[in-house]
Parts: sequence; structure tokens; C-alpha cells
Amino acid sequence: MTLKGAFFAASALVSVGASALSAEVLTIATVNNGDMIRMQKLTDDFTAKTGHEVNWVTLEENVLRQRVTTDITTKGGAFDIMTIGMYETPIWAANGWLVPLDDLSADYDADDILPAMRGGLSHDGTLYAAPFYGESSMIMYRTDLFEAAGLEMPEAPTWDFVAEAARKITDRENEIYGICLRGKAGWGENMAFLTATANSFGARWFDENWTPQFDSAAWEETLTFYLDLMNDAGPPGASTNGFNENLSLFQQGKCGMWIDATVAASFVTNPNDSTVADKVGFALAPDTGKGKRGNWLWAWALGIPAGTQKEDAAKEFIEWATSKAYIELVAANEGWANVPPGARTSLYQNETYLSEAPFAEMTLKSINSADPLNPTVDPVPYVGVQFVAIPEFAGFATDVGQEFSAALAGQQTAQQALAKAQALVVDAMEAAGY
Repeated sequence: MTLKGAFFAASALVSVGASALSAEVLTIATVNNGDMIRMQKLTDDFTAKTGHEVNWVTLEENVLRQRVTTDITTKGGAFDIMTIGMYETPIWAANGWLVPLDDLSADYDADDILPAMRGGLSHDGTLYAAPFYGESSMIMYRTDLFEAAGLEMPEAPTWDFVAEAARKITDRENEIYGICLRGKAGWGENMAFLTATANSFGARWFDENWTPQFDSAAWEETLTFYLDLMNDAGPPGASTNGFNENLSLFQQGKCGMWIDATVAASFVTNPNDSTVADKVGFALAPDTGKGKRGNWLWAWALGIPAGTQKEDAAKEFIEWATSKAYIELVAANEGWANVPPGARTSLYQNETYLSEAPFAEMTLKSINSADPLNPTVDPVPYVGVQFVAIPEFAGFATDVGQEFSAALAGQQTAQQALAKAQALVVDAMEAAGY
């Protein structure tokens, strides 16, 4: 070997060695829904491009929230990236618990993130988590059942119409239930749905003086309406059903309507997974004529806990997973209808996506109609549509969710559940110094 050849061979070895030394193994906590599972299957693309490998910790939604909250508050260091949302991000950022994402590459195009998503994942104007997908909630319904019953779904229905239609299309002998709604206890499960629903009935968590409002007529109307509707037209065992359980029921053809996250639209219209894929229509979440619809605003996003030793590699992963290029990767592998929705403006300017995703327009309308700064009919001192953006909320809202779930299971009345909810929240707020 010549001296020149030896030099280049040595240089190549140094380059490979440097690349191996810089490669990291990232541990990522995420939720067990379809889009995140799809991302895991595509992670080889990230590893091939960067050399970094990924260790996934995939958890049920309630468990994920508990695990990541415990880890970040105790500085446990178990995760390099966490899947979090609009509730946690601003609170944790204010506490200095998250790495700011203010230095992402120009190619990433952070300005393309939908304003609603960017605003909800920022603190003092700085982005602290990048949206993997964004969502609101809307009605998904069986067009064949509506046609057979002589019903026509309005684009913007009322709760009275939804309730009447649900009862009319229920066929228990054939395991078809008029409506499937969340009943599983959790601040992000049944309380996300019920809080957004309560907004449309004129209810609120607190008045302007931070006094809990579960003893109000509006909350009694909300909970009584929900329980009566689910008892008349819901599936059995609804008190244990969250997002994934209701998704499965709808895909099996057992739900006439399902009011839940807009992101579910790609799953219920996917013929590989859904028996009713060609029989699904979409409408805005219902209202009661008071000026607020029962839809929420959320993003499942990726954030980096402060103190990680793998910050640079974590940012590389976040850029990969929430980029325009990732959307195109999913489209190439799964079709445009299955790309992560609701995060980027450019997606809703893509004619191919708009033509292949029949739910795209309704998703964007639903996202744009949610107002976290003015979520309720009467004024409130908090921000958030389906949550209250204070640190104590996750704890006491989960407790309230357990009471409401117990009422749905027939273990207590609406009035008993509301009285317990009022006492729980009063005690929690007094303990917190409000």
C-alpha cells in the first residue's frame, strides 16, 4: 500500500470510529395509539440516516401520563424524549423542565406548524415540544345507518339531534349502539370529553374567582344528559372504554356515532382495519345553541426533558419525526390518508392529501373552531378547552373522572358524583392555596 493509500485508509477508519462514537441510543416514551405505532415501524429510516437507535417505551394513555410526569418531576432521567401534550408543555417549560426547541434547522420549517399547535406547545413565545400530530374532536358516524333510519347528519348538529339519532339507530340485538363515548376514568380520557361537552352546555370548572362549579345547574344538565344518552344508546361496559376501546368498537361496526379525536378518522376509514371504512361520514362536534361546540384542542408532541445527556440526538429525532419529510415517508408507505394530521399548514395545502383524505376539511375546521383562550360560555380565569392549565389539574381531574365513571357504571347517581366532585376540587384548590 502506498503512503497516500495508507493515509486515506486511516482517515476512513477514523471517520467510521467517530460516527460510531457519536451514535446514541434514545429512549422514548410514547402512547399506544396507531400513529405512534406506525412511527415505531418506520424508525429504521431514522437510524439509517443518523446512526442513532431508538428504545421505545409504549404505554396506555393514563399510564404514560403518570410515568412521564413522575420521571420529569423527580428528575429520574429514564427518557430522552417524552410524548406530551398541550397541558404539560407550557407548565413544564415554565418550570425549566424542558429543552427549548428554538434552534431547529431551517429545513425543518417551524413556521409551517399550524398556529393553534405552535401556540399550545410554547411558553413565552418559545416552542418546547414539536407536534407529531394535532387534533380536535368531531363526530364520526355510519352513513348507512343514518340512511336506513331516514336521518341526515347536519354539518354542525345540536346535542338534541345527536341524542335523538343515537336512540333511533340503536339495535342492541345486533350489537349496534347508537353512540360510543369515552367512559374510562382519567383527566385525558373521560374528563377530556366531558369537559369539552360541558363547555357547550354552559358549564365550567371554575368561576372567575376560582370557585369550583360542579354544584351548578349547567354541570348537572351536562352529566345527566351524558348518562341518560349512554344508558339508552351506548355499548355495555362503557365505563371502561377510552379512545382505543371505542376505536375498536367503531371499526367492528358496533357504533352508529363516535365523538372523539379527529386523528381517528384515518383509522375508521382504513379498509385494512375497519369493517365500515366506506360508510363513514364526519360532522362538527355538537352544540346546544350557546355559542360553544363540544370539541377540544390537543397535540401529541415530542419534548426533551432538561438534563438529558443526549440532547443533540434527541433534537435530530424530533426533527425527523415531525418533519414534512416524515409525512411524505408515511404517504409513500401507507398512503396520504394515513399521514399524521393537524400539525402542519402545508399539509392542508396539499391537493393530493385533500383528495385522498375525506376527513381533512372537517379536521381543520374543528381545530380552527376550538378556542383555548375563551373555552366557555361564561368567563373563566383559566386557559384550556378540555383541561385547566394549572399544575394541580391532572390530579383532581383524574379523581373527578373516577366519580363520573362510577356514575356511568351505575354505582351512584349524577347528583352524588357531582357532589363528590365539588368536594374533591374544593379541597384540592384550598390545599394548593387558591
